[in-house]
Amino acid sequence: MESVIAPLKSAWKIADLRKKILATLLLLLVYRIGVYIPVPGLSGSVLAEMVGKQGGLFGFMDIIGGGAFTKASIFAMSITPYINASIIMQLLTIAIPALERMQKEGEEGRKKLAQWVRYGTVVLGFVEATFMYIGFSGAITHRNVLSYLTITFALTAGTAFIMWLGEQINEYGIGNGISLIIFVNIISRGPAAFSALVNIVKGYANQGQLAVGLLIVIAIAAVFVAVIMFVIYVTQAERRIPVQYAKRVVGRKMYGGQSTHIPMKVNVAGVVPIIFAMSILAFFPTIIGLLAPNTTNKFLLSLVNFHSNPLYMLIMALLVLFFTFFYTIMVFNPVELANNIRKNGGFIPGIRPGKPTSDYITKVLNRITWFGAFFLALVTVLPSLLELITGVKNMWFGGTSLLIMVGVALDTMKQIESQLMMRHYKGFLE
Repeated sequence: MESVIAPLKSAWKIADLRKKILATLLLLLVYRIGVYIPVPGLSGSVLAEMVGKQGGLFGFMDIIGGGAFTKASIFAMSITPYINASIIMQLLTIAIPALERMQKEGEEGRKKLAQWVRYGTVVLGFVEATFMYIGFSGAITHRNVLSYLTITFALTAGTAFIMWLGEQINEYGIGNGISLIIFVNIISRGPAAFSALVNIVKGYANQGQLAVGLLIVIAIAAVFVAVIMFVIYVTQAERRIPVQYAKRVVGRKMYGGQSTHIPMKVNVAGVVPIIFAMSILAFFPTIIGLLAPNTTNKFLLSLVNFHSNPLYMLIMALLVLFFTFFYTIMVFNPVELANNIRKNGGFIPGIRPGKPTSDYITKVLNRITWFGAFFLALVTVLPSLLELITGVKNMWFGGTSLLIMVGVALDTMKQIESQLMMRHYKGFLE
């Protein structure tokens, strides 16, 4: 604990870092205030009831929004349109050569892509707000043109404002702004989760089984800590491929000859596979909940309640495995990496340059991706497994939540560490 507190004290003593920390906290406070600003004409109690019945995509939106969805806040859509726009742009950059060239142009190219992501966020936000207006008929007090414009514009403006806050944190604060906003939202659910654990103990105590209640709570807490440690381990794990650069003589000087390595993360895909899998499995229940909330059809009801079926966990795990490989293949190009190594006069010891090098990198990538895919699948289905075993519903620490919390915390710590190392202070990670 001292290794974490000491660098924070050192960072606080530096005026520049202190301003960045205060700016970050102030902007996050502004966001948390906005969570409690309601949208005119939208009922939060109906949305809360919908989350309680269906969960799924609405529950995920409420978690990363810090409860803004169930409060019918102007931030009800949270930052999901921005996430979707970013993922779409990232995939388009890989698929369209012109966008890929623009990304490689440097700072100007990245600024253009970032500007398009902003436009895409606003468009997707307005479309999502329109679907919410159509589907949440029971949550709207008066349905007319004015209420449509008011609700959709308020929700879209809320998402755009969150995006702007994240960019301000990037510029004037410390850490990744969007990630920190999601991190704070997830952490804000902590007191409610603690209250739920206390209620479990009280419920068993009223039945004269206090020891059973305490045992369940202790087991949940132990699993929570163990999963966090496992997530930290895998998030930081990497496979290092050694690379040797040949010596070159230019004039009277000799260049190269040094040894280095290519770090390949075990979890290249991050939380994207989980988001894709959750979106697909939540699609039909969400559409049914919006268009036919009071249906009595057995087939439709089975789709709505599919998340409580043990088969749901198996399908979720398989989808996470598939999307982990799919996304890793999309973002990691072994052929391009092998060509760059050869162009710079490097080679992997024992491997011929060119195609043998790309084949070797692909082989290593497939091996570590299998481990990363099984890790993501396990973390994803773990809350559902605990629900089946303990009977406790709506586990707070879902796979996506844990990965985001750990990833953002480590990234922020590394940024503070880099600032401290520039001033010869001891950092977080040794």
